Amino acid sequence: MKKTRLLVLISVFLQSIKYFSEMGRDRYLILVAGGSGTRMGGRLPKQFIEIRGKAVLHHTIDRFVAAVPDIRVVTVLPDTWKQAWSDYCLVHNVTCSQRLVSGGITRFHSVKIALEKVPAGALVAVHDGVRPLVSVGMIRRLFGEAEVFPAVVPVVPVVDTLKVLGRETDASGKTVLVPLPGEKADRSRLFAAQTPQIFWSEVLKEAYTQPYSTDFTDDASVAESYGTDIKYPEGERYNIKLTTPDDMVVAEALMG
Repeated sequence: MKKTRLLVLISVFLQSIKYFSEMGRDRYLILVAGGSGTRMGGRLPKQFIEIRGKAVLHHTIDRFVAAVPDIRVVTVLPDTWKQAWSDYCLVHNVTCSQRLVSGGITRFHSVKIALEKVPAGALVAVHDGVRPLVSVGMIRRLFGEAEVFPAVVPVVPVVDTLKVLGRETDASGKTVLVPLPGEKADRSRLFAAQTPQIFWSEVLKEAYTQPYSTDFTDDASVAESYGTDIKYPEGERYNIKLTTPDDMVVAEALMG
């Protein structure tokens, strides 16, 4: 009996060491904001458009700082906008620990560049700079899960009816969409990936040693290609990516 109890106590002790070791990981955030936002229109990239007096990117940073006050931010920006963002942060008192890096030719290359600023042994969240509606609770929940799982990617179920269509050219030369007989999308098996996607930094850095592929549309796809096991907790319906002017209207309403 004493031996069994001793083994249990040793097991609990070892689990506690593992838990507190993982709790000790520093938190980093890679904000991917290197796009030009051409679908939004106007002269400003969408990450710099203001909603309720603050830039979209500022709103996003505020959410993470509220969730993790000591988080260290690596912000990926178009090279031509780095100085403008530095000036904005000075004027608007954006005082969190932040390093600016220039974006690469694709999202993959941008994140790979940013990862050079993140040490091994940390937790690193990669988040779209134009997802300012992510909740503080969701950020904390995902970081909590990442203390145990090396890769955590939030997803939401697809709720729209889906059609499998092909493109054809009609008699006038116009491209039209046509149904593909016998093909059907099973909505119950489809989920949309969101950000932040959180990883043990050494795991993600290793995954990013792979050569670039057009299949790499987010960090989860990079990690999956490398054989990383990923946990998929539920995300949030309103954690939307601002892409069009209509999205900006929705975001302003939700922030209100």
